[in-house]
Amino acid sequence: MKSLGKQILWSEWDDLEVPAGMRTLSPATAPLDQMDEKILSEITFYVAPYLGGRKGLAYANRMSSLSVLQLLTAGFDDAMDYVRPEITLCNGRGIHDASTAELAVGLTIASLRGIPDFVRNQEKGEWKPGRYKSINDRKIGIVGFGAIGKNIARILSGFDVDVVAFSQSGRDGAIKMTDFDAHLPTLDVVILILPLNDSSYHLFDERRFSLMKDGALLVNVARGAVVDTDALVAALHTGKITAAVDVTDPEPLPADHPLWGAPGILIAPHVGGNSSAFEPRARKLIEQQLNRLAEGIELENIIVRATR
Repeated sequence: MKSLGKQILWSEWDDLEVPAGMRTLSPATAPLDQMDEKILSEITFYVAPYLGGRKGLAYANRMSSLSVLQLLTAGFDDAMDYVRPEITLCNGRGIHDASTAELAVGLTIASLRGIPDFVRNQEKGEWKPGRYKSINDRKIGIVGFGAIGKNIARILSGFDVDVVAFSQSGRDGAIKMTDFDAHLPTLDVVILILPLNDSSYHLFDERRFSLMKDGALLVNVARGAVVDTDALVAALHTGKITAAVDVTDPEPLPADHPLWGAPGILIAPHVGGNSSAFEPRARKLIEQQLNRLAEGIELENIIVRATR
């Protein structure tokens, strides 16, 4: 790690509290797409823009002095292509826990209680009362029991529900994923909040949709590719299940994609972590990371350690 006196930070904010001796850059003072190559090459701590995607990450390739690539997302798959031996990669684990858990429960209640129907009827000026499902008295499976999964369980504890958690490890009272299929037919709601990897890719496919309980709700706040989109569309058209998703595959979802018009689907445009709770948590994490750097303490949320 370079000495603190040579540290140059780029982040979205120009008013962070940083250790003495650290120079700060931001879009207001140094827009990435207009920055001189020499200044780019001097940046040592780069906080990739939130929602900047691969375009934002690609600037790391031009930062020859980069020591730390800090993400504001929990997911880090795309960032792996921009990591070099001298770079430590850290993710934004913890920043989005509250917001994503909140949306997961919100999507669940909205879908069960028919809120999309109310909105459509309101637009037409139609008063159509009806009886919808309550979240209460449901058996809810949480697939993925990390920090966000635990937050979802905590929020759900305020309802009269039976929560069953699943994870690969089976730690913290969760059931191992090897036993998931045996429980799936008993679940009224399935909330997906697990990482996307080889074992979770298309976890929900035609076979698993067939195992779901009639009338069950699938809520995906994980990654779009955890669900086979074609199989989801087919399952929705049978009327066997309903779904509420904050993530899709592909993403953004094209305007002519059949998922938009499938029955029983509620779609949010990947906004799980993007709430008013995001910025204060993101700023706090960055400031803590910079203080750790200044004090010679290991950074938090390390995904890849520099090897030279």
